[in-house]
Amino acid sequence: MIAYFAKYGSFFVQGALTTLWMSLGSVICGTLLGIGIALLRTVNKYVGIIGTAYVEYTRGTPLMVQAIIIYYLPALINVNINKYLAGLVAISLNSAAYVAEIIRGGINSVDKGQMEAARSLGMPQGLAMRQVVLPQAIKNILPSLANEFVAVIKESSIISVIGVTELMFMEGVVGSKTYNPLPPLFIASALYFCMTFPLSKLIGVFERRMRASD
Repeated sequence: MIAYFAKYGSFFVQGALTTLWMSLGSVICGTLLGIGIALLRTVNKYVGIIGTAYVEYTRGTPLMVQAIIIYYLPALINVNINKYLAGLVAISLNSAAYVAEIIRGGINSVDKGQMEAARSLGMPQGLAMRQVVLPQAIKNILPSLANEFVAVIKESSIISVIGVTELMFMEGVVGSKTYNPLPPLFIASALYFCMTFPLSKLIGVFERRMRASD
């Protein structure tokens, strides 16, 4: 296996690096969008329907389908979209739906008295949400947001269907070269483990420190 990796290792390294930067970019974009969606759902019941519909539709359809639609949809208006941009957008939009649910749960975990106290001091609802409720919610949901990053690393393998040269795409390239699919799959799985296991351990340490501070 070592000799095998020495021969084809550059393919796997390139794929792993693409997976990492795509995942990081998607988590950043997805988190920002998810915060916006979560806040939109708290404005009022009718405005929140838009955010709720987005979250439910996105969570109820496969990421593979979403990626293919985003990649081919611009062709309807004769626009070609870069496959990496399409993959980044697809994962970001998908992640945003899950982040929005995480943040909504965090907001709901904050005592309602916090909002009432802020409003009693004359703060508008939006300002009270941003400066009083949301900072407390963020502390509660940081571990879940970190776990979302781990999930995105694994789910990014799906965008290989639109030709993004991430880790699973490169695994397929090596498998087609060698006509032996098992060694590339073992190597790819080991690299995924190497990317996610340290993050999982860091998240565990972070959660313990947060519990200790409470």
